[in-house]
Amino acid sequence: MKVLLMGNPNVGKSVVFSRLTGIHVIASNYPGTTVEFTKGVMHLPEELGLSGETAEVIDVPGVYSLEPTSRAEEVAVEMLKEGDVVINVVNATNLERSLNLTLQLLKKKIPLIIALNLWDETGHTGIKIDVKKLEQILGVSCIPTCALTGEGFKELVSKIKEVKPGEYDYEEKERWHEVGNIIAQVEQVIHRHHKFRERVADASISFRTGIPIALLVLFAAFAVIRFIGEGLIGYVFEPFFENLWAPLMLKVSNLLGSDGVIHDILIGKLAEGKIDFGESFGLLTTGLFVEFGAVLPYVFAFYLILSFLEDSGYLPRLAVVVDNIFHRVGLHGMAIIPIMLGFGCNVPGILSIRILETKRERFIAATLMSIAVPCMAKTAMIIALIGKHGVLGLTMVFGTLLVVWVCLGILLNRVMKGESMEIFFEIPPYRLPCFRLLVKKIWMRFIWFLKEATPWLLFGVFIANILYTLGIIDFLGRYTAPVIAGILGLPKETAGALLIGLLRKDVAVGMLILLDLTFHQMVVACVVLSMYFPCVASFSILLKELGIVAMLKSAAIMIIFTLLVGGILNLVISNLLTNY
Repeated sequence: MKVLLMGNPNVGKSVVFSRLTGIHVIASNYPGTTVEFTKGVMHLPEELGLSGETAEVIDVPGVYSLEPTSRAEEVAVEMLKEGDVVINVVNATNLERSLNLTLQLLKKKIPLIIALNLWDETGHTGIKIDVKKLEQILGVSCIPTCALTGEGFKELVSKIKEVKPGEYDYEEKERWHEVGNIIAQVEQVIHRHHKFRERVADASISFRTGIPIALLVLFAAFAVIRFIGEGLIGYVFEPFFENLWAPLMLKVSNLLGSDGVIHDILIGKLAEGKIDFGESFGLLTTGLFVEFGAVLPYVFAFYLILSFLEDSGYLPRLAVVVDNIFHRVGLHGMAIIPIMLGFGCNVPGILSIRILETKRERFIAATLMSIAVPCMAKTAMIIALIGKHGVLGLTMVFGTLLVVWVCLGILLNRVMKGESMEIFFEIPPYRLPCFRLLVKKIWMRFIWFLKEATPWLLFGVFIANILYTLGIIDFLGRYTAPVIAGILGLPKETAGALLIGLLRKDVAVGMLILLDLTFHQMVVACVVLSMYFPCVASFSILLKELGIVAMLKSAAIMIIFTLLVGGILNLVISNLLTNY
């Protein structure tokens, strides 16, 4: 059985999907398009009178109508032909808008169940719905549900056995008139005063108060990320690697003879007979430490905060607040979501540019993200490298990236023909995230990151060792010296880090530790490594999403701006140090 979840955007459809399916889900593109959908497996329990087998559940892209006005809506209509049962997820607090799609589904004579989601919010907003009357009118089962708490889901699943097409008929040209008639019969709205949570919701969406709130939320978010990340590193991972893993690796080192090519690849170079996880650069030492001891704690903390902001309902409000600002760089407010994802990992960030309407917006968003939005793995290594110099170094690196993001965005907006689309979406109410679903979302993202990042990181360390052994790093250093040493003011050995940066940026930043750079050089090197190219995983996604021509244009912009910004930064810092 194939069960389709269909509904308007922002009705809680994805949360309903999470409730019905397990952790193991598959996200893929609809054939011939870049429109993404998610599918998973739902068990049909025998105790509810069902078969005890499984059904495939597909989270169809959110649509307002079956009369397509976008590629995503075209895909949704196509997928409708493949389903056996449709669960129409309806926003119970905005029944009038949702019923437009419901009536179109009923006209298709498809087996249908209606999930009146956000049922708990109807009481908070003074809305009363006569569910029995609604069922009589539409001729299908209507189940009040709350995806966050699981209310109504047992009944929803049990109704799959008796699902049937609706019996409601109407003239197509009178659909909105029919919606009004239904609402008049089943819905009653009573007056109520705003609660404190609703006053906060209003304040966070107003530009005058929303910007200070946004700055406060983002500052608090990244402060918490750093607090959790540093806590996990200092109290869990570093003690584990230093006290347990290092002695074990020394034993392996002795077995391998403490020298040789195999030893250097697996263990790396020993520092005074000891393993230095920052400098040894072996697969089993630096490779594992960078991934698990330095990067994953920050990635875990980032996904925790991001998931909380998503499920609480704050991210859509942030999108509205920054909409005017983002229009200056050729985007609209919803681009904040790919950017936030990009701070975790550029791969899902670039994938999520699909929510933007035009090719122009997607190009600008992907280019700005690749150049000026450092992923959490890279950020963690930059903090480890330059954080010892205090806030000044970090401010110079990330402040430069912010200035680049703004200036390049303004330039692209003026140079590229076209306009930024306006932002249209429904803002959900604030709510306390469900702990179980929050953990599930973090776990899915965490496992995805491990699968995507770990092989590339270990491969990057392996290639770095091979390049050093074969002398290729020295060759590249001599060949690129006029640019690296002349324009950027960096030692020629930095060429190796730039090359490895194509595989993994965090490994490349880690290689800078070996070069004994000055404070001035570390700032320039971190900025250049962040800007010049994304890692190979992000680069492949960039090619897939933009196409070969647009990707080459984006790559050219990256190279030009890297040399320009790196050269200017080198001159500015050199002059400041000379004068002061």
